[in-house]
Amino acid sequence: MGQAPSTPDASPLEGTDEREVRAVWLHEPNLASMLSRKMMLVQPSWLPSGKTSRTSQADADTAIVETGILEGAFRSGSAVTMPGMTGIHQIQLPNGLWLVAEPIAEAQSLAMTLLVPTGSSTEPEDQQGVGSMLAEMICRGAGGLDARAHSDALDELGIQRETDVWSIHLTLDAIMIASKLDDAFPLLANMVYRPRLEASTLQPSRDLVLQALDALEDEPQERVLIDLRQRHLPSPFGRCHLGRRDHVESIELEQVRTHWAQRCTPDGAVLAFAGRFDFQQLRDLVEAKLGHWAGRNRDEITGGNPERGYVHREADSAQVHIGIAYDAVPEPDEQSVFQQAAQVILSGGSSTRLFSEVREKRGLCYAVYAAYVRDRDRGMMLSYAGTTAPRAQETLDVLVQELRRLSEGIEEDEFERAMVGMKSRLVMQGESTSARARAIAMDQHVMGRPRGLAELAARIDGITVNRLRDFAAEHPPGRLTIVTIGPSPLQVNACTS
Repeated sequence: MGQAPSTPDASPLEGTDEREVRAVWLHEPNLASMLSRKMMLVQPSWLPSGKTSRTSQADADTAIVETGILEGAFRSGSAVTMPGMTGIHQIQLPNGLWLVAEPIAEAQSLAMTLLVPTGSSTEPEDQQGVGSMLAEMICRGAGGLDARAHSDALDELGIQRETDVWSIHLTLDAIMIASKLDDAFPLLANMVYRPRLEASTLQPSRDLVLQALDALEDEPQERVLIDLRQRHLPSPFGRCHLGRRDHVESIELEQVRTHWAQRCTPDGAVLAFAGRFDFQQLRDLVEAKLGHWAGRNRDEITGGNPERGYVHREADSAQVHIGIAYDAVPEPDEQSVFQQAAQVILSGGSSTRLFSEVREKRGLCYAVYAAYVRDRDRGMMLSYAGTTAPRAQETLDVLVQELRRLSEGIEEDEFERAMVGMKSRLVMQGESTSARARAIAMDQHVMGRPRGLAELAARIDGITVNRLRDFAAEHPPGRLTIVTIGPSPLQVNACTS
């Protein structure tokens, strides 16, 4: 696992609850890199994932150049200026691979994100977890190099990298000194294009995924959020990205190889770069290495009917973990920026509604937050509260009450704080080449095009308190999905209707 960097600069997020950042790691990976730099949570040990990291985040941080913030930029209605960022390049190779690249003039680093449509939702019904095993195995030898030689070659170049699998994609993230690109990119591309997938690497990869699954039982907060997604989202989109233990235990080498051959294709894949580069040289390099990558994903993944409602998982514990989900607008919806602002009002720091009303005023819980999770086809609001058994019922009741109260009105002061928070996060995203590479990759997948920071800032500038009030009034929480983990079930009949 990566190590936390040394003492960071003061951040507008320093009052944010650690558990809110955990939710971002789980459900908004495109923001995880940016938030982790400010919260000293780089690839935290509690992350229930098959992530693979080979070098320290701190080594790469020295290559990140901090951008300035114009005085007054965080006032409502004022623009955020993003120095050093020009137009984003976007091309599609004949094999279907999208290449998007954002130059950042001040940066000395170059970050890369590759999204391949090999996520947990693409796994065969009886092989849930084969994607997580593949994400481990592609780190264990590629091209003409075995596991040790390939790892040593990347380490000698100082390349920080990690793989993971989510609902739609298998991801490969890397960051390097920009001058190392010509040597580094063939090594990285081979991980997806020409992995060795040798028999000797199957069991170690299986063991790591099983360990990650076991760790979930010791992290009930992560467990409740995973169970919540499984219950609220249509199958297979709500699957646990780690898979199922009984499936992982029986997956064979040929099944991993078949999954790679059928799903790791350029059709639907996105390769993104952010930082210092010459685009023509970058394009030539990508075309030379991946231009012959072939394959098409023609199977359309459709979802079934989600279970929703309420479910309780009994646990012999003095604590109770509460998860709530309800539908929200998807990211391509022009009103998604208002949904994002509504989430920040609920849970953007220690002065926001959930923290103030549920924790501070009533002392009901030790942790509470909300997160807006969105993709191309769907969106949802997730809420979490961790409390003790005697306070659990009241915690649930007040949490639901506050979620519903948002549609009744928004005060000017909390609106102003929300605008500050949204613009602060945007500026911090601009400070990190890793965050920008992940963001434009996800934009290409979700929106069909990458969005620059100036466009995103303009969307925030277009929010007014009256427009936000109208949105909240028109989009109250609908039917709730609720999951609890603790000694006994709660009364939720009125909440889920």
